Amino acid sequence: MFGTFFVCDYLAADMNEYINIGKLVATFGVKGEVILKHALGKKTTLKGVEAIFIEQQKNSYLPYFVQSSKAKDTEEMYVQIEGIESKESAHRLIQKNVWLLDDDFRKIAGKTAPISLLGYSIINEGENLGPIEEVMEQPHQVLLRITLNGNEALIPLHEETLHKIDRKKKEVHVVLPDGLLEIYR
Repeated sequence: MFGTFFVCDYLAADMNEYINIGKLVATFGVKGEVILKHALGKKTTLKGVEAIFIEQQKNSYLPYFVQSSKAKDTEEMYVQIEGIESKESAHRLIQKNVWLLDDDFRKIAGKTAPISLLGYSIINEGENLGPIEEVMEQPHQVLLRITLNGNEALIPLHEETLHKIDRKKKEVHVVLPDGLLEIYR
């Protein structure tokens, strides 16, 4: 169902909400292009995105202006960043996490990609459990991280637990196994 393992975070900071979309994994060519491995759920580019935010240190994001981007496949794209003009200067960005502003993310993410659920509320049998803070894609299911009563809770999302997704209300309706939430309360 979901081939690769991705962890995507949702972070609210300074009135801007940032979404972790992936990581810079390699340089490409000699003119400073980088390969961005992403979880956007479709073959896409950064068209219409002015800047990406690269995490230099934990919770420290610097904007880098996108000069151009080109889709490689459904999981990777080539990106040319303004001011990065050599393989050597691009190399220092490798293995860094890449974040987008929430508005930019919503423009380019695949509507059916699990990452598009970041920020949605999880509703279990009518009870709002809270917003989805992180999406972890695994081979046979997706784990959604929320904070429940001050504790980190992992909610499995697969055929047996997913009831429906209401994209207009930004809600994921689930029916969780008896006792699952008790371990987090």
